[in-house]
Amino acid sequence: MLDARADRPNTVPNRAGVGFKAQHLDGILKDPDSIGWLEIHAENYMGDGGRPIAQLRHLRERFAISCHGVGLSIGAEGPLDADHLTRLKTLVDWLEPGLFSEHLAWSTHDSHFLNDLLPLPYTQATVDRVVDHIDQVQTTIGRQMLLENPSTYVAFAESDRSEIDFLRDVAQRSGCGLLLDVNNVFVSATNQNYSPEGYIDAFPTELVGELHLGGHEQDADDFGALLLIDSHSRAVVDPVWALYEYTLAKSGPRPTLIEWDNDIPDWSVLAAEAARADHLLSAQPALPK
Repeated sequence: MLDARADRPNTVPNRAGVGFKAQHLDGILKDPDSIGWLEIHAENYMGDGGRPIAQLRHLRERFAISCHGVGLSIGAEGPLDADHLTRLKTLVDWLEPGLFSEHLAWSTHDSHFLNDLLPLPYTQATVDRVVDHIDQVQTTIGRQMLLENPSTYVAFAESDRSEIDFLRDVAQRSGCGLLLDVNNVFVSATNQNYSPEGYIDAFPTELVGELHLGGHEQDADDFGALLLIDSHSRAVVDPVWALYEYTLAKSGPRPTLIEWDNDIPDWSVLAAEAARADHLLSAQPALPK
């Protein structure tokens, strides 16, 4: 298995990073040492120019950059969008991100794009399809992709393997790495009544190139049971921080993103979340190889 961070000029360090938002630019530049790296969503930077591209070109000279895709629809039944892949390759070629990742999800059907990341049944047919799509992506952009575990709210009756076995099968066949979203684990475990620590225990952490942390909302299902919604709209809650520490003890330090994409706070609030993650990362010794 390739190291997702190997032989790249823009290596993402084992520190906390944040998703870049334009309103935080001044705060970031005033205190660049407060964060280890920045993440951008690929689809926001696929144009030919303008202020966003100019800002990103400036930031890439000072920070390691991770590029996170949200629109490839890796799990879709149909073929990947060739134009989307071409635009992604153009971005990756000049940006040279230290990491590139996408979701285990689908968001397209025929010519329609759905503004959501929808779940997949965990079957051999889905493994085959996802592997083919990842092979196409990695061949096109010339680097390894990380595949992110989803937050889930339902399970498919036709699934013939666990989510962890599915991710391991895909990674072993395609050569992709994995992105372990700790908040997604907590959300899914709560919604489907299993142990989040048990999930981490079984996860192939040796394949993990990046970790994610984020906030979620509390709701209730039709029967009044607690339902968590992965919203990226608030601070990381204490049980997720505890699960993050548990994960680090298994994985060793990994680049860790603080996700906050909705109801975006002042820079000081986001920087404090990153500082908390950095503190936990620095306290965790690297695992022996």
